[in-house]
Amino acid sequence: MGLFSKIGEGLKKTRGQMSGAIDSLLRGKSEVDDDFFDGLEEALILADTGISAATELVDKLRSRGRKLRTPQDVREALIADVAAMLSGGEEVDLVTRPAVILMIGVNGAGKTTSLGKLCAYWHAQGKKVILAAADTFRAAAAEQLEVWAQRTDTPIIRHKEGADPAAVIFDAITAAKVRNIDIVLCDTAGRLHNKKSLMDELAKIYRVIDRELPYADKEILLVLDAATGMNAVNQAKLFGEAANVTGIVLTKLDGTAKGGVVLAIRRELGLPVKFVGLGEGVEDLRPFDAQAFARGLFDSDE
Repeated sequence: MGLFSKIGEGLKKTRGQMSGAIDSLLRGKSEVDDDFFDGLEEALILADTGISAATELVDKLRSRGRKLRTPQDVREALIADVAAMLSGGEEVDLVTRPAVILMIGVNGAGKTTSLGKLCAYWHAQGKKVILAAADTFRAAAAEQLEVWAQRTDTPIIRHKEGADPAAVIFDAITAAKVRNIDIVLCDTAGRLHNKKSLMDELAKIYRVIDRELPYADKEILLVLDAATGMNAVNQAKLFGEAANVTGIVLTKLDGTAKGGVVLAIRRELGLPVKFVGLGEGVEDLRPFDAQAFARGLFDSDE
């Protein structure tokens, strides 16, 4: 299935809500009026775009005035504006060898699974990958990552439960240098309920990476569950205080009507979405495409 088709399928619940609202608001009207704009803004907010993004999008539509007459006119305008809002920074450019990807996020958001799928993605790109099981706080995390290592025939560095996460990262980087690895993929603990411990742990990991790979390309990707809606934005704010997040991995987009949260993340936090989870399969974690996402959000199913 192509990227647009996959994103369209993944956004089916959100699109159904949005398209239904647009059709309903315009039914029986000869022109787009203030009542329509007010109703559309409410529909956008209900899809968890956030008030700021919803207001900005509706204001842009208002500025088009009489150019909007049909539901499809409205959809095409929204597609263009949403794509523009979400574009920029979504690329993942890893040139150095090795480069480092650090995955952070609360337990249950799909962090370890996303890391395993990213491993498969980079393998498909012809990259040599090593996994670092640095979530030593939760024993099941290392075991889960071990399964992904076996599925993708990827080397993994893990220590015993309760070990120093920074030591795991150090050993993974050392192994990567020796084995001429392209990407070090690092799992981390999701102890957001104790932000001080999280900050201290991440700071130590950063020091190790900066010391051992001072010129390496690095990505710090925050994994968020799309189904949690605006709670995902709140998580991103808290993690942003503890880590220099470079982008978002948004999981479970296929199971929610709150796909508009992508706009809230971008508008309120200024963070690009780098990957989106569109299903359970290994291949269902895809690079984010702003144009495909915007069209998948508002295109008619007819």
